[in-house]
Amino acid sequence: MEEVGFVDKIMKRKVPELLAPAGSLDKLKVAVDYGANAVYLGGLKFGLRSAAENFTKQELREGVDYAHAKGALVYVVLNGFLHDKDLDELGEFIQFLDQIKIDAVIVSDLGTIATISEQTNLEIHLSTQASCLNIDSARLWKKMGVTRVVVGREVSIAEAALIKKEAQIEVEMFVHGSMCMAYSGNCVISNFTQGRDSNRGGCAHSCRFEYSLDFPKMGLAAKHNYFMSSKDLSGLRVLEEFIAAGIDSIKVEGRMKSHLYAATMAKVYSQALDYYEEHGHFLSEKLLEWEDELKKVTHRTYAQANLIDKANADTIFNEREHDTELDYVMVGRVIGQIEDKETVIEVRNAFNQYDEVEILPFKGSVLKQGLNHIKLLNGQEIERSKPSTLVKIPYVCGAEVNNIVRMRKV
Repeated sequence: MEEVGFVDKIMKRKVPELLAPAGSLDKLKVAVDYGANAVYLGGLKFGLRSAAENFTKQELREGVDYAHAKGALVYVVLNGFLHDKDLDELGEFIQFLDQIKIDAVIVSDLGTIATISEQTNLEIHLSTQASCLNIDSARLWKKMGVTRVVVGREVSIAEAALIKKEAQIEVEMFVHGSMCMAYSGNCVISNFTQGRDSNRGGCAHSCRFEYSLDFPKMGLAAKHNYFMSSKDLSGLRVLEEFIAAGIDSIKVEGRMKSHLYAATMAKVYSQALDYYEEHGHFLSEKLLEWEDELKKVTHRTYAQANLIDKANADTIFNEREHDTELDYVMVGRVIGQIEDKETVIEVRNAFNQYDEVEILPFKGSVLKQGLNHIKLLNGQEIERSKPSTLVKIPYVCGAEVNNIVRMRKV
């Protein structure tokens, strides 16, 4: 009966779930508003992104309520490699997660899985940190109570499809975001260079640094190099392969990235999946439009990593990270409209009179607006806005509350 239920479940889904990062409660709301089917996030402990804002218990409760009200799921990341003292503190937290109806937890540690299974009814997804790369591994994790495997980033779409078919288990893959040169992210460089444990939430991104390579015995001159830095992943061009393979969930990396990143990724990938559901293909100039949008957030050069062919030297990002001319910054969000006369903006980054801003709607094309005036709420005209204030700009037809407002960097 279990296998039949699994088949019924996957046959109902035409396209993968879009799983977006939520580094904070604000970013959760952004991702959900812009079309993510599910979000993943961390509490204050037990995850691998201790530098992210993360969620208090109250924020977790509010986030679950918000996502569920919009039809989205919430997964909590517990993928740090835990010591005994950590496991002693885990019980209370996972029971709280069960109580607020978290939809699943993402776990890599065997002891954590055992503790969750013993004390709660939480659904368990296997983190990519566990390096599930083959059918037998997936079968073993399934026997231990795991319902979905986030396969290692070394796995291709074709290999993931085979794992899903033979192990009869849900499969999740990364579709976009930063990549790690270490095997499934199991790295200890930060431990040695900065005393920060990468596998317990302290990664310092040491692989992104410039290093001096000196090979005198080989007769090679010393040179500076970013030989461990990877290009960013973008799977937009191969979405049809994900769909054909029956991949259950496609995941965007980036819990530490910006609100604009969360909005852009959720909007672009959800629109692409919606387009496929409606048309059954991607044969459209929309693909170029979506690619252009993905270039408007800070990123390294895009590559497909291991999705189709094995990653090689061409996927190394061997240069210093820098902003590109296409980079945009979030300057605010829409608070409301005053009839059809003005749009009220909560300012996050300053902008000037006569600048052009862009409103990122939840659906459809970007709305552009030149600022022939900026006013305070009392009507006073100003030449430059200030962060953490409310201002009125000319009316933007089609703008909605909580739309992101962005502007090209100058």
